Amino acid sequence: MPGRPAPSVLPPSPRPWLGLVAVLASLVVVTLGILYSGHSEPGTVDRWIVPPTADSVRPPWRDVALALDFLGEPAGSAMLIVAGVVVCLLLRRPRAAVLVVAGVGTTVGATTLIKHLVGRTIHGPGNLSYPSGHTAFATALALMAALFATDRLGLGRTAGTSLVLTSALAAGAAMGWAEVALGAHYPTDVLGGWCTALAVIPATAWLVDRIADRMSEPGRRDHR
Repeated sequence: MPGRPAPSVLPPSPRPWLGLVAVLASLVVVTLGILYSGHSEPGTVDRWIVPPTADSVRPPWRDVALALDFLGEPAGSAMLIVAGVVVCLLLRRPRAAVLVVAGVGTTVGATTLIKHLVGRTIHGPGNLSYPSGHTAFATALALMAALFATDRLGLGRTAGTSLVLTSALAAGAAMGWAEVALGAHYPTDVLGGWCTALAVIPATAWLVDRIADRMSEPGRRDHR
């Protein structure tokens, strides 16, 4: 008897909507990248948001912003990644553990590549700002956690999609606020980072499922 197939990291219920969201998010990333390519000043939207918040937040909220920012730094992000992998393995979801590593890797890789392609800077020529890697990272983790929860809870299309998008919005908004409040990014950088994760994670999850399913096919044939 063949074993039960491993649960997908991209549950079927929210898959169609997340595919559409990924396409729209990609368009936003490309559009903003073209608009702000080579810029070193805030745009119209940025000027409307930045003046009262950029690097002007005071304790205790500044401490909150710094704590959130730390979670996107190498040490903080490594802790979160290790914790995510350990939880997935303890719950016997190795495919989800692979997604945590692959999802973060592709998201960070995508933001790094886009930063160099767009060349937008903040606070000097060496500080590439678009898109926000911190925001993309936080959003990616939230998306993967929500996908895992959707599968574990057996949520339908509406509930599952709502959970995934709400989680992504909450995480992106929290980290985005911290980055803008600390003056590390323009608001449009944050939007670009958020959309980068929305585009990358569903595609990565689909790819992880596809590769894992193909790797398990020979085992299935041996049992026939």
